[in-house]
Amino acid sequence: MSYSEKDFMIDRLAAEAKTGRISRRSFMHYSMAAGLTASAATGLWTGSAKAAPQRGGTLRVAQHDGNTSDQHDPGQYQSNFEIGYGHTVRAYLTMINSDGTLGPDVAKEWTATPDAAEWTFMIDGNATFHDGNKVTAADVIASLNHHRGDTTSAAKSLLTDVVDLKDNGDNSVTVVLSGANADLPWLMTDYHLTILPANEDGTINWQSGIGCGPYKTVELEFGVGGRFVRHEEWHGEGAYFDEVQVLVINDPNARQTALVTGDVDTASLLDNKTLSLLSRNPNVEIDNIASAQAITMPMHCDVAPFDNVDVRNALKLAINREELVEKITFGAATVGNDFHHSPAMPYFPEEIPQREYDPEQAKALLKKAGMEGLTVNFSTADSITTGAVDAAVLYAEHAKAAGITINVIREPNDGYWSDVWLNKPWCMVTWGARPTPDVMYSLAYKEGADWNESHWVNDEFNKLLQQGKAELDNEKRKEIYHDMGMLARNDGGTVIPYFPNFIYGRRSNVKHIGKLAPAWQMDGYRYASRWWFEG
Repeated sequence: MSYSEKDFMIDRLAAEAKTGRISRRSFMHYSMAAGLTASAATGLWTGSAKAAPQRGGTLRVAQHDGNTSDQHDPGQYQSNFEIGYGHTVRAYLTMINSDGTLGPDVAKEWTATPDAAEWTFMIDGNATFHDGNKVTAADVIASLNHHRGDTTSAAKSLLTDVVDLKDNGDNSVTVVLSGANADLPWLMTDYHLTILPANEDGTINWQSGIGCGPYKTVELEFGVGGRFVRHEEWHGEGAYFDEVQVLVINDPNARQTALVTGDVDTASLLDNKTLSLLSRNPNVEIDNIASAQAITMPMHCDVAPFDNVDVRNALKLAINREELVEKITFGAATVGNDFHHSPAMPYFPEEIPQREYDPEQAKALLKKAGMEGLTVNFSTADSITTGAVDAAVLYAEHAKAAGITINVIREPNDGYWSDVWLNKPWCMVTWGARPTPDVMYSLAYKEGADWNESHWVNDEFNKLLQQGKAELDNEKRKEIYHDMGMLARNDGGTVIPYFPNFIYGRRSNVKHIGKLAPAWQMDGYRYASRWWFEG
């Protein structure tokens, strides 16, 4: 490297540090790659970095979507409380960074064979469980095996292509696949795939709630909340708070009031209609983040009347998505198109025609199906998303023009994921953003997937799904996802009204680097390790 190239790189790194767009770990790595010594790089970081995060204090969190049915088994995670808990107390092989890129977690680095059919993950030697034991290859293998074979894990469909897991004897694990999967490191960020201690029989100890994440549990009552203290031996950067207290507050008005009055320091899922008012409060900061999070309305394709594709498409035509975005989200969303692939994901197929509101065409399809004057029940709950019940009622108004009666059933918040979703034939669902279309389709559309919420089976779609995993040419891969999107749109059983932004709030003394992960609420639910108090 010439002097000018080195100088340019160092200047660029310093600029990134001043704006908070680079972590200390990445800064140190690239500075030393540029030829600086460790001490020189440390000095440059100290002099250049945006105001250094401060350690200390207790962060009080108002969390939506917590249930008495929540549990420790990562294979059964469903609610937002469980997902937040998983990213606070537990850890994963990889993580989605605040800027949306893929970064290390328990695995400090990874490599693949040229055909992407084998991936080797090197475990961070500093990764330590809360009981003081180091994370080993055996723990990683047992943790992944928890979701393979004879299991009830919702992540089973993500790992069906894994044929072997090898302990290489050097603190690394090789994942052997039946075919190529260029997305495997991204897949390892799925919130079910936590790394937990292995038992002697090869199972994992999930019952105790132990983990190797940034905080360890002091108190926990599902449906109520928990108290967590910093894990001093955590392998990552951050974990600035001494303690994190999470309160389950499912009522959106109560959650927002707690933030405004200062009873909590941050709150998830704020009500969009009050954002303009909240933004005028000098003590509150609003984070409004575009994402691939989706609101879905899955119909069970094996249950009448949804087993008729004309009925399914009539219901897709009977919803005015633009009005929902305007009146329910107040513009803080992207219009959906009935395939689970948003513009925030890679390989987005722009060429697929946007589905428009067309009640007359919906009427014609129902007449063709012999189901004119259709009446159907539709379940929802306040905790699903901000304005969930209002959105369902507005949809029902839209559908009247097509001669369709939608009976909106307001279900209890508590137990919605165990009693309604996957059980009732038509309901409203919130999906968190997944990093790639393969992950989303493998979870929710693949035949046999535990979370195939519409019970949709399409042989051509499943064939294309396997082709997409193995295709390493990005242009060809985009063509495959275009064809899959068309099949889901025209034959599938899911109405997708919109992709809502993540909207959450914090007191003005709660700080972050200025970039927020688009994966889940509150910085991909990494707020506990990434945010800090100022002053």
